[in-house]
Amino acid sequence: MAESKYYCITELMQGCDLTSVKKEKESESSKESMCKVPLVTSPKEEQNILGATSKPIIKLLINRHNNKYSYTSSSDDNLLKNIELFDKLSLRFSGRVLFIKDVVGSSEICCWSFYGHGKKVAEVCCTSIVYATDKKHTKVEFPEARIYEEALNILLYENRNGPDQELMKATSPRGVMTSHLSDDEEERSGLARLRSNKQ
Repeated sequence: MAESKYYCITELMQGCDLTSVKKEKESESSKESMCKVPLVTSPKEEQNILGATSKPIIKLLINRHNNKYSYTSSSDDNLLKNIELFDKLSLRFSGRVLFIKDVVGSSEICCWSFYGHGKKVAEVCCTSIVYATDKKHTKVEFPEARIYEEALNILLYENRNGPDQELMKATSPRGVMTSHLSDDEEERSGLARLRSNKQ
């Protein structure tokens, strides 16, 4: 470019301008497609991130060194599966959801947290203590279906007004469970209705 200006070669200057514009566009598009996952190192830092964004947030807390008991045989595999799922979700939904990794948080070993409008909406804890005959073991699970379900539910918080409450009530497992009655309960409630109708 400098030489083409020095020698006043206009066609070469125009060609250099076109290539520099193309390079700028390519670098901008590569920046947009980049997936960034903040690594939280303190509760204060986590609160700052929660308050600074209007996007829904999915946080994975991984702290393998927190364990004071030995792990079960499948725990290491399940820890890796949780991390892999987090990476897949962050690549797929990074434009719509903010993903955070916490490596120095609480005493938990593997825990998913889901935030909408700055408040915790759901949590999926993947660890439990198993009592063996001689000692305690830590078991790490991979509840893939539940994690997917909560991740899809958190997408409802993209809207500023939040999700429709009737929709949340209809799709939440707590609402569904209370609506189902056992045969005995249905029979009793039916008898009670008949008695009140007679009176």
